[in-house]
Amino acid sequence: MTIGPVEYILVEFPENRFTGEIVPALAELIASRIVRLIDAVFITKDEAGIVLYEEYDAAEIGDGFGFADLEGEVGLFNEEDIATAAASLAPNSSALLLVWEDLWAAPLAGAIRRAGGQLLDGGRIPHSLVVAALEHD
Repeated sequence: MTIGPVEYILVEFPENRFTGEIVPALAELIASRIVRLIDAVFITKDEAGIVLYEEYDAAEIGDGFGFADLEGEVGLFNEEDIATAAASLAPNSSALLLVWEDLWAAPLAGAIRRAGGQLLDGGRIPHSLVVAALEHD
């Protein structure tokens, strides 16, 4: 089985202003087979710094934001991963920790592996830098 690149993001919502608006966008990516959701955890940190989290589970979650409708798997993150993510949150905030496979890149990833290539490094260029560079040209 060819597996595409797997990546994660941690999105913070200051003052717990999570509206769920990103859920339909994520659902569209999943339905279009652009990504495969591997894990999702919703984390909250209160003003005293107490952390609570709920791991995505389509069978159990009933949050009203549409997570129950997402097709995906559960189980990649462990307690240490969640604690590390929570440590970066400001008090009185929430976050969504997501990991997905980039299905669109699986054919390229397979070709690289079959050719004996190894990915040495990768990363994301911040949105603000890309916008600034494109506006400069």
